[in-house]
Amino acid sequence: MPQPFETIALLGKHGDAAPRETIAQLGRFLIERGHHVLLEENSHGYPPEQALQIAALEEIGGHCDLAIVVGGDGTLLRTARSLAEYDVPLLGINLGRLGFLVDVSPNSMLATLEDIFSGHYEEEQRSLLVAHINGQMATALNDVVVHKWNSARMIEFETYINGTFVDTQRSDGLIISTPTGSTAYALSGGGPLLHPGLDATLLVPICPHRLSNRPIVVSGESTIEICVCDHIELSHVRVTCDGQTCLSLSENRIRIEKYDHQVRLIHPSGHDHFEMLRAKLGWGENSPRKQSR
Repeated sequence: MPQPFETIALLGKHGDAAPRETIAQLGRFLIERGHHVLLEENSHGYPPEQALQIAALEEIGGHCDLAIVVGGDGTLLRTARSLAEYDVPLLGINLGRLGFLVDVSPNSMLATLEDIFSGHYEEEQRSLLVAHINGQMATALNDVVVHKWNSARMIEFETYINGTFVDTQRSDGLIISTPTGSTAYALSGGGPLLHPGLDATLLVPICPHRLSNRPIVVSGESTIEICVCDHIELSHVRVTCDGQTCLSLSENRIRIEKYDHQVRLIHPSGHDHFEMLRAKLGWGENSPRKQSR
């Protein structure tokens, strides 16, 4: 039986009027179908003509069966971190550029939604990371990045995996990435692409002083600790989650591990991860030759 997506939330990119028309179209469509629609409070600058209930993220998490995110991957990353603990599935409408996570075109979104409401869709779960910094926690769907800040000098730090010393590294920093994030910053740093279904964590050095410092892949259950060396001023180091949350350090040790919750992503029926990679990364355009029998 298809999941009855009765209460649906609409979320747009904060401070950007671009999603207004798309949100208005979605609002009309959903209301006409009889759904209860909530509009995230920071998206109320572009409400559709119908009066929608304005809701905070906590209310959306507690009451919605589906959250439709209108924007780019950055908008979905922010939403995913906020709603992961509520187990609300997310569907992305792509108004951005690449769109690795938001994979529904505005031109086809209404037909796609009809299919989804009929039970024709695919769902996958993506793991997140949680970074323990200065006694606080910050989550990331793509990556946690330890990097230099306000200095032209490299930073120096030790890496430990499950309590075992790995190396001391001098570089511009280190990207600790989920499989989802392997198509993001980690890719530009020379890291491998990981299938999103893998239970793995990727560590990619940023401009290391030694060329022998290479990306490594470890179990997703690993606990990773980064210890900034004592002679490095902590003011020259920052930790950034998903490129959106930037934190300074008051302690020299950062612990990163798998988050207890996962993100649920809804895709149109027939979603093909490798087809998406071919389209977004410009891989070979020719389709495979059919094998003759």
